[in-house]
Amino acid sequence: QVQLVESGGGLVQAGGSLRLSCAASGSIFSINAMGWYRQAPGKQRELVADITSGGSTNYADSVKGRFTISRDNAKNTVYLQMNSLKPEDTAVYYCYAEKVRTTLWGTPHDYWGQGTQVTVSS
Repeated sequence: QVQLVESGGGLVQAGGSLRLSCAASGSIFSINAMGWYRQAPGKQRELVADITSGGSTNYADSVKGRFTISRDNAKNTVYLQMNSLKPEDTAVYYCYAEKVRTTLWGTPHDYWGQGTQVTVSS
């Protein structure tokens, strides 16, 4: 069984920084992409950033230049460094892992973390 465990959320003032971490545990052979989505109250879940196993990254326009995603493939861990935070970044942030294989020929599955709250005060 694969699990994603997130950490690093919290309360910060506008202009501050937070670093989110998400570690995938279990019997893992490979993971395609890993990344972060967020969902604010009353809004749809939206992609924040993702990163492939090869290191290619993709960011939402709203976070470009402020957030940086990185990944440690050996630890099956993805990070999100969030700088210059704004009140509109307030949301529950969800980690995900795409096309996780537990064996070379196994069927890939996607997994989600439980979410971590990020609150930015003005």
